[in-house]
Amino acid sequence: MSVERRRLRFDPDDQAAERYPRVPFVVDSEASVEVHLAVATEGAVVDVGCEAPAGWRGWSGGARTRFAITPEAATPGYVPGPLEPGEWAVVLGLHRVPASGVELEVTISLPATGPVEEEPPAPPRPDAPRGSARGLPAPAGLTWFAADFHAHSTHSDGDQSLDQLAARAAASGLDVLAVTDHNTVSHHPHLPAVGARYDLPLVAGQEVTTARGHANAFGEIGWIDFRTPADTWLDEVEARGGLLSVNHPIEGDCSWQHPLTRIPPVLELWHIGWFRDVRSDAMWAFWNRWRHDVSVVGGGDFHIAGDGRPPGLPTTWVAAADRSPDAVLDAVAAGRTAIAWSAWGSPALLRVDDELVAVDADGAVLVDIEGRRRPVHGDRVARAADSTTADGAGVAPYRLESATGELLAISP
Repeated sequence: MSVERRRLRFDPDDQAAERYPRVPFVVDSEASVEVHLAVATEGAVVDVGCEAPAGWRGWSGGARTRFAITPEAATPGYVPGPLEPGEWAVVLGLHRVPASGVELEVTISLPATGPVEEEPPAPPRPDAPRGSARGLPAPAGLTWFAADFHAHSTHSDGDQSLDQLAARAAASGLDVLAVTDHNTVSHHPHLPAVGARYDLPLVAGQEVTTARGHANAFGEIGWIDFRTPADTWLDEVEARGGLLSVNHPIEGDCSWQHPLTRIPPVLELWHIGWFRDVRSDAMWAFWNRWRHDVSVVGGGDFHIAGDGRPPGLPTTWVAAADRSPDAVLDAVAAGRTAIAWSAWGSPALLRVDDELVAVDADGAVLVDIEGRRRPVHGDRVARAADSTTADGAGVAPYRLESATGELLAISP
């Protein structure tokens, strides 16, 4: 058995030179590894992950200070499997470094001295109706399914296991959920079995997370290296048959700042952060400087069970042939989406062939991107899409607002 302790210090110059420094160590024939990170400086935030000779083994960001990897199991966020001999590395993320610097200690134990963390017991499947049971008007051969394209589990900085997360999503009336843990794909192998237990298809995702913005890589496409330029993310995701979405582009300290030579195909147009100010029009200002030919989704960005914001807030409606992950992602790629507050009890604004249909929106106001306003009278009102006539819906994208300006629903 070997135990290595590395005492390290980083200052802002170090952060500027290399934001993701590597702490290498050598694996010979050990069966497992355990890493502890101790940050001694108040106010500093240092993320942690692990890279092996054969590739990326996981990331826990700032959510954990300890992880273990064995052939059969690993700390959530990390990929189990045999430890191949050669040079491994603890990868640090210098997220916040005070002017005075940060002191830390990395302890590497070969083999691991403690067990892999156990996940809590799986909760029972909830008896709740799914959003598709609303029977919203849809194009022929398609159904509107209720989805959320942004959620986290214990495989990154969420406090719910995959089973707990799926149970909460089902209880919220969702038909499908994307699990998008930060900078890891350790959750991907578990998704089919968890989804089957809760009759809730789970879309594989990774939130590619940096200090200059986040993007969701959707699909069973493997890991995307967050340390490379954002254009590389887009190239890699497309080459592997996935979809890349820019996340919460104007949200606090994680707004989108990465330069791009071309625009990703999906935009998270309504993020949970909007619920703090449902009269904000900042997103529409951003939209006018972005592109009008992208698909739009909503992201609940679920993390913590106790914050009162369940998965599906907001809900993305997807018009798909079925609710399998492949069919749902095909529908997103085709632009067959709409966004609303929730799966049940909130108005919906949907494209059906050449019409825009407002459902359960009596008393709301239909607003187009050019600011035209048309009051809605009735529980199901249709207008000609992409038309500025008196009976038309105006110019896309569209939104429903309450009479006092609160956002209710979006349709591209």
